[in-house]
Amino acid sequence: MIAITGATGQLGQHVIANLLNTAAAAQLVAIVRNPAKAAALSQQGVSVRQADYGDETALTQALQGVEKLLIISSSEVGQRAPQHRNIIKAAKTAGVKFIAYTSLLHADTSPLGLAVEHIETEKMLADSGIPYALLRNGWYTENYLASAPAALEHGVFIGAAGEGKIASATRADYAAAAARVMTEDGHAGKVYELAGDNGWTLSELAAELTKQSGKNVVYQNLGQADFAAALKSVGLPAGLADMLADSDIGAAKGGLFDDSHTLSTLIGRPTTSLADSVKDLL
Repeated sequence: MIAITGATGQLGQHVIANLLNTAAAAQLVAIVRNPAKAAALSQQGVSVRQADYGDETALTQALQGVEKLLIISSSEVGQRAPQHRNIIKAAKTAGVKFIAYTSLLHADTSPLGLAVEHIETEKMLADSGIPYALLRNGWYTENYLASAPAALEHGVFIGAAGEGKIASATRADYAAAAARVMTEDGHAGKVYELAGDNGWTLSELAAELTKQSGKNVVYQNLGQADFAAALKSVGLPAGLADMLADSDIGAAKGGLFDDSHTLSTLIGRPTTSLADSVKDLL
């Protein structure tokens, strides 16, 4: 039995779709906060179990009979460490034999503030005694493409990453890697630094948007505080805006770049290019 937390999230849905290509639905357990959102998974034969990261008892019950667990990191930045502690303790109580965790690219040396809770979680896993693998995911291409419609409308893509290279990949790429790790033996003890094959700058993203849309888009680099303020002015919550601005500054320092091609090696194909992602978006 393979369990996936956050199974109705964007990454989780991709992971389960991949797992269904090689594993029987009856082998899969989707751990979700809201079972109503998982109706489609139930219809496919996936076992849907309700549990919240904040409820260790419910998590322990949801993990009964599970051999392998994929912990997709919580989306609640600032609450991740205690939430992940609950799921790891529940896994130990339930007798889970292997855990894979979606961490952050080069978490141990990353300049991004996001790395702190990932490092805490990695230490919890090391202390748990359960065999585990770290899937240190780089940035999702979708994180930046979410800003593309506004950039196309106004002709300006704003950010604070300077000329820092971003080796992003799509959620589908990272999900394919996670599915492989969950269905094969031999991954315990491994640390995978996962990123796209080809890095790009935000200036290059603006140029790609221009090329494919026919609308002129330029990149405007802002300071961290100005970028965070701009994000807040269009309605982003303060915490999210500050996190995104910090991450751009981290990208400027090389925190979102890796050229090891570990991800494409693991999934057996090239990662999705920026050009193809922009094409899909348009």
